[in-house]
Amino acid sequence: MQPIDRTFVPAGGEAQWADHVLRGAPALITYIDRDRRFRFANATHQAWIGVDPSRIVGRTVDEVMDAWSLRQAGSGLDRALAGEPAVYEGELFSGPARRYVHGNFQPDFDDDGQVRGVFTVFLDITERHELETRLRESEQRMNRAFQHAPIGMALVTPGGYMLRVNHALCQMLGYDEQELLSMALIDLTHPDDVATSRELSRSLREGDRETYQLEKRYIHRDGRAVHVLLSVSVVRRAEGEPFQAVAQIMDISQRKAYEEALFRERELAEVTLRSIGDAVITTDLEHRITSLNPIAEAMTGWSHTEAVGKPMSEVFRLIDSRTREPLHNPLLDAIARDAIVELKGNAVLLHRNGFETPIEDSAASIHDHAGSVIGGVLVFHDVSETRALALKMAHLAQHDTLTGLPNRSLLQSRLEQVLAATVRRHDQAALLHIDLDHFKQINDTLGHAAGDELLRAFATHLREHLRNEDTVSRVGGDEFVVLLSHVDGRSGASQLCEKLMRTWQASPASRMGEFTIGFSVGISVYPDDASDAETMLRNADIAAYEVKVHGRNGYRFFMPSMSERPAARLRIEQELRKALRRGDLKLHYQPKVDARTGAIVGAEALLRWLVDGREIYIPDEFIPVAEESGLIVPIGEWVLREACRQTGEWYRAGRSIVVAVNVSAPQFQHPGFHAALQTALAEAELPPSLIELELTERMVMSAGDQSRALMQRIKDLGVSLALDDFGTGYCSLSYLKYFPIDALKIDRTFVRDIASDADNAAITDAIIAMAHGLDMVVVAEGVETPAQAEHLREAGCSLLQGFLFGPAMPADEFERQLVAEAPL
Repeated sequence: MQPIDRTFVPAGGEAQWADHVLRGAPALITYIDRDRRFRFANATHQAWIGVDPSRIVGRTVDEVMDAWSLRQAGSGLDRALAGEPAVYEGELFSGPARRYVHGNFQPDFDDDGQVRGVFTVFLDITERHELETRLRESEQRMNRAFQHAPIGMALVTPGGYMLRVNHALCQMLGYDEQELLSMALIDLTHPDDVATSRELSRSLREGDRETYQLEKRYIHRDGRAVHVLLSVSVVRRAEGEPFQAVAQIMDISQRKAYEEALFRERELAEVTLRSIGDAVITTDLEHRITSLNPIAEAMTGWSHTEAVGKPMSEVFRLIDSRTREPLHNPLLDAIARDAIVELKGNAVLLHRNGFETPIEDSAASIHDHAGSVIGGVLVFHDVSETRALALKMAHLAQHDTLTGLPNRSLLQSRLEQVLAATVRRHDQAALLHIDLDHFKQINDTLGHAAGDELLRAFATHLREHLRNEDTVSRVGGDEFVVLLSHVDGRSGASQLCEKLMRTWQASPASRMGEFTIGFSVGISVYPDDASDAETMLRNADIAAYEVKVHGRNGYRFFMPSMSERPAARLRIEQELRKALRRGDLKLHYQPKVDARTGAIVGAEALLRWLVDGREIYIPDEFIPVAEESGLIVPIGEWVLREACRQTGEWYRAGRSIVVAVNVSAPQFQHPGFHAALQTALAEAELPPSLIELELTERMVMSAGDQSRALMQRIKDLGVSLALDDFGTGYCSLSYLKYFPIDALKIDRTFVRDIASDADNAAITDAIIAMAHGLDMVVVAEGVETPAQAEHLREAGCSLLQGFLFGPAMPADEFERQLVAEAPL
């Protein structure tokens, strides 16, 4: 080994100290000559790589270093030998001794400037490198997490400006990255949320808190509000001053929309439960009460607060009204069987204070979102009034509401009973069909109130002069039928008829103003004139027409010669055919007004037969003839076309109203009705929604499924359907759900006494409430007084129609009324 040149080493103790430091320094220190031979290696080699330095000195680098290390760091040595300092940082030494090092290659020049060797110093930076690597990986992970986070992220200065934003935030707010970096978060905040945001930011800066969370709104670039959940954490300097803040911004707009929808649904459910007329109780699976609505509170005597958590059996106690025994609670079966269960029998609910209420109810299970049963709901209602109302409606279904007399339905039943008894007794019975003469003039001149007064007085007259076993019935506007359960042939019937006429003429009720009222009577005797109830009715009607044809105010017995066709009907039919060809049939329009505003929103098209402006036959006279003769089909088609044409003209003039058209049973059942309706709408270029067809209960029910199918086809066109004269026909409520009906028209008989008759008012209110429950419009016809209108309005009736708002009038007059109402 060549000795080191001692001229560079200080003498004495300092030299020994320097040698000690050199050899013990925590670094690999070597000197390599120009031949790449080690001339010095300090003692650290022994500690680091387990090699005695003395075994290295004198050997070449290629002999000492492994090939992998030479490939890694050899280029640095080469550059230093070439006179250029070099640095290497990386791994060195293969095998267990591998280290991550920082190496310096420093050329050693002689006095001539020639490289005579290289100083090398390698520091072990393995631990630092691992720390740096972990830090770098951590930063990379942080960067990736920041940039690709599914929620918005931002680094924000203490002043609120954004230093860094991620892609999600850009997408959320509609700005690109550079735009956001030029803005402060407060600039994007909804004005209503600025104050709260500023206060929370201040508390961060002043050290009152280290983080906060807030639901707020930002303004999207397109102007809409974006609901977010903002979480902010502050990063402080060593001295405590805020350095940056990390903002996490989650878009919760959809959640807020769901919450709002859920809130609205919950509010709607709460309002519905509190406003419906039925009592509602819900329970959990253990039959413990979870809720009661106000009606249930009133009917059980338990408040919601008291009942919640109580067993159902303690709050809802049922007994059988006949046996007084406890009844099984249907809710238990509903939950156990996961089914809808209705309460059977005469159930009575026991109030907490002991009094009893007859009820009807049904129970059903409640499910969670997965379909699992989580409880039950019981819906019940007091049927005390319902049963009374049902009896009242049953009575009204068989009686005329104005006079209280039996109607045609009850008359038919009694007539069949009387005829059966007459056969057993070998007796005779008679039927008197009575029409008041010129009754329409009373209505037109003195008003409907006077006409109603006359009808009631005449009904009273008939009852007072007949036996208890006889039946007096009102079957139409001014038509009455008297059934004599026992009569001594034609002579007995004529004597009674003359008595009725004589006593009527002597009574003050027969005179109203300038009018003296008489009546025409047609008589049919059983078994001489007919063998069954239907023939009895028809023959008496025919005989009555004969009286009217021959001057009225008298009576006639049915004669076989009359059976082919009454002369009056034949004359009406012949003239009706001419009227259809000549254009004597006209449509008048009666206004329908909005019950709340009084504005005209629709009309009913009513058929009139006019000659020189004078009505020669009223609809009650010629419509039955048209139906019997088959003329109603072409007349009905003309009415439909004309109503569509006129409505189309108003529509194109900017006066859109819904016009209702009455449809007769023969017309509705005609195979070509649907096609005729389509043609009328197309020819008039009229939106179908502006036409409404009015059908009767009997018409709808008579054909069942066939009617329902046709009604659905009509609905598919866009035409609405109304049920006319509701409550005077079948009086069955269940069919309303079966047929696609849009509107109910309350018959004028219910409206007439609504302000003075509590029963009529209760029935009308019930019809309106029921219709609203079925999402139907309610129209009241025959409204003639402000008191009637006010009651109907308060009851929730949608539309009003009657003389209070105007009679049926020609189209031009109706249009003038529309124009007068139109805003300027």
